[in-house]
Amino acid sequence: MELQHADVIVIGAGTVGSMALWQLSKREGLTVVGIEQYGPVHPHGSYAGESRVFRTAVHEGGTYVGMIQRSRELWRELERESGRDIYAEVGCLSIAPEGFPDLETAIGTVRQFDIPHRLLSTEDLRAQYPQHRIADGDVALLDEHGGGLRPEVAVMSALDLAEANGAELHFNTPVLELEERGSGVVVRTTQGAWLARTVVVASGSWSTRLSPELNDLLRLQVLGLTWFMPRHPEQFVPERFPAFLRDAGPIHFFGAPSFDGYSFKACTNPEWPVFRDVDDVPVSHTRAELIKIGQRASELFPGINPEPVRQSVHHCAYTPDRLPVVDRSASGRVVTVTGLSGHGFKFSPQLGEWAAQLAAGDDLDAVTGWDPRFALPAHLERLAATGPYTGGGH
Repeated sequence: MELQHADVIVIGAGTVGSMALWQLSKREGLTVVGIEQYGPVHPHGSYAGESRVFRTAVHEGGTYVGMIQRSRELWRELERESGRDIYAEVGCLSIAPEGFPDLETAIGTVRQFDIPHRLLSTEDLRAQYPQHRIADGDVALLDEHGGGLRPEVAVMSALDLAEANGAELHFNTPVLELEERGSGVVVRTTQGAWLARTVVVASGSWSTRLSPELNDLLRLQVLGLTWFMPRHPEQFVPERFPAFLRDAGPIHFFGAPSFDGYSFKACTNPEWPVFRDVDDVPVSHTRAELIKIGQRASELFPGINPEPVRQSVHHCAYTPDRLPVVDRSASGRVVTVTGLSGHGFKFSPQLGEWAAQLAAGDDLDAVTGWDPRFALPAHLERLAATGPYTGGGH
């Protein structure tokens, strides 16, 4: 079989792959190819679902602050280059009982890194955000640089720019196998084979199929999305209703304002087990799950119809400690980005930039903000000590 040739091939054109292609396409003299098993901007990937919460007041702690700040810059750059609205900076409201650990961590982060924010008391919340039912003792952090991202628009914008810059994109082309040779990496697909100097594996929940060394590390967590229709939708428009995280006892909700004019996103996750392969993941909520989610949502948001008007089920690859895998193989020929653990889309421009830098052969010391803990050997070392991811929480 005759091999086609490229300098860099990116496998997967979703969350990270689209951003890597956008960044690689800006580099002079590189032949860049993207290969995607589905069409452009499809509903099967982890990014699908109209909106994603963007937070700069991260409750995961300081590790992610540099990533989120650089991603915010790149989101704005993507908007300027594409001419599309992607990042609605309407704020992100984290509501929880006073002293709730994640909220306390986020407050410590914004203070440590001087991130624009406001703290709201129970009375402030009731007066300013009547869309939420506020319990006695609830307080909040308003992350002023937070908001909502439009993932499908973002992925399409990055792919359009990559193609305009000369990248060659192939859709509906599943990758069957990777084979490292002395001269490069052979990428075998249903539509032929390629030889690339470097390959970026950005295939998300499908990563273990091409990289068996990830089998023990990654598990798939199911992520359910639901939208509800309020009786007064004008109260839930972006200008009046920030993106949000809510914790009330054992209940955790997250969501975004109304982008469609009649419903807003409010999601919590049923207690699904973790899975090893995408084919095993449920494709829909059960009726009982939707009823339960609707009951919980109506407890937190007065005046909504408790029947979801839309719902979808997605999946994401998780690592045990929820740190992503961002690594280059010992040969330097395979770059892997995976294990975004349910909170990766907001960071995707930074992850794509790192993937492009690693694929282009940049020295690790020059990859600003990359953390050695993201390397695959470091993950496998921790895995040996702690055991695999067993599920729980979003």
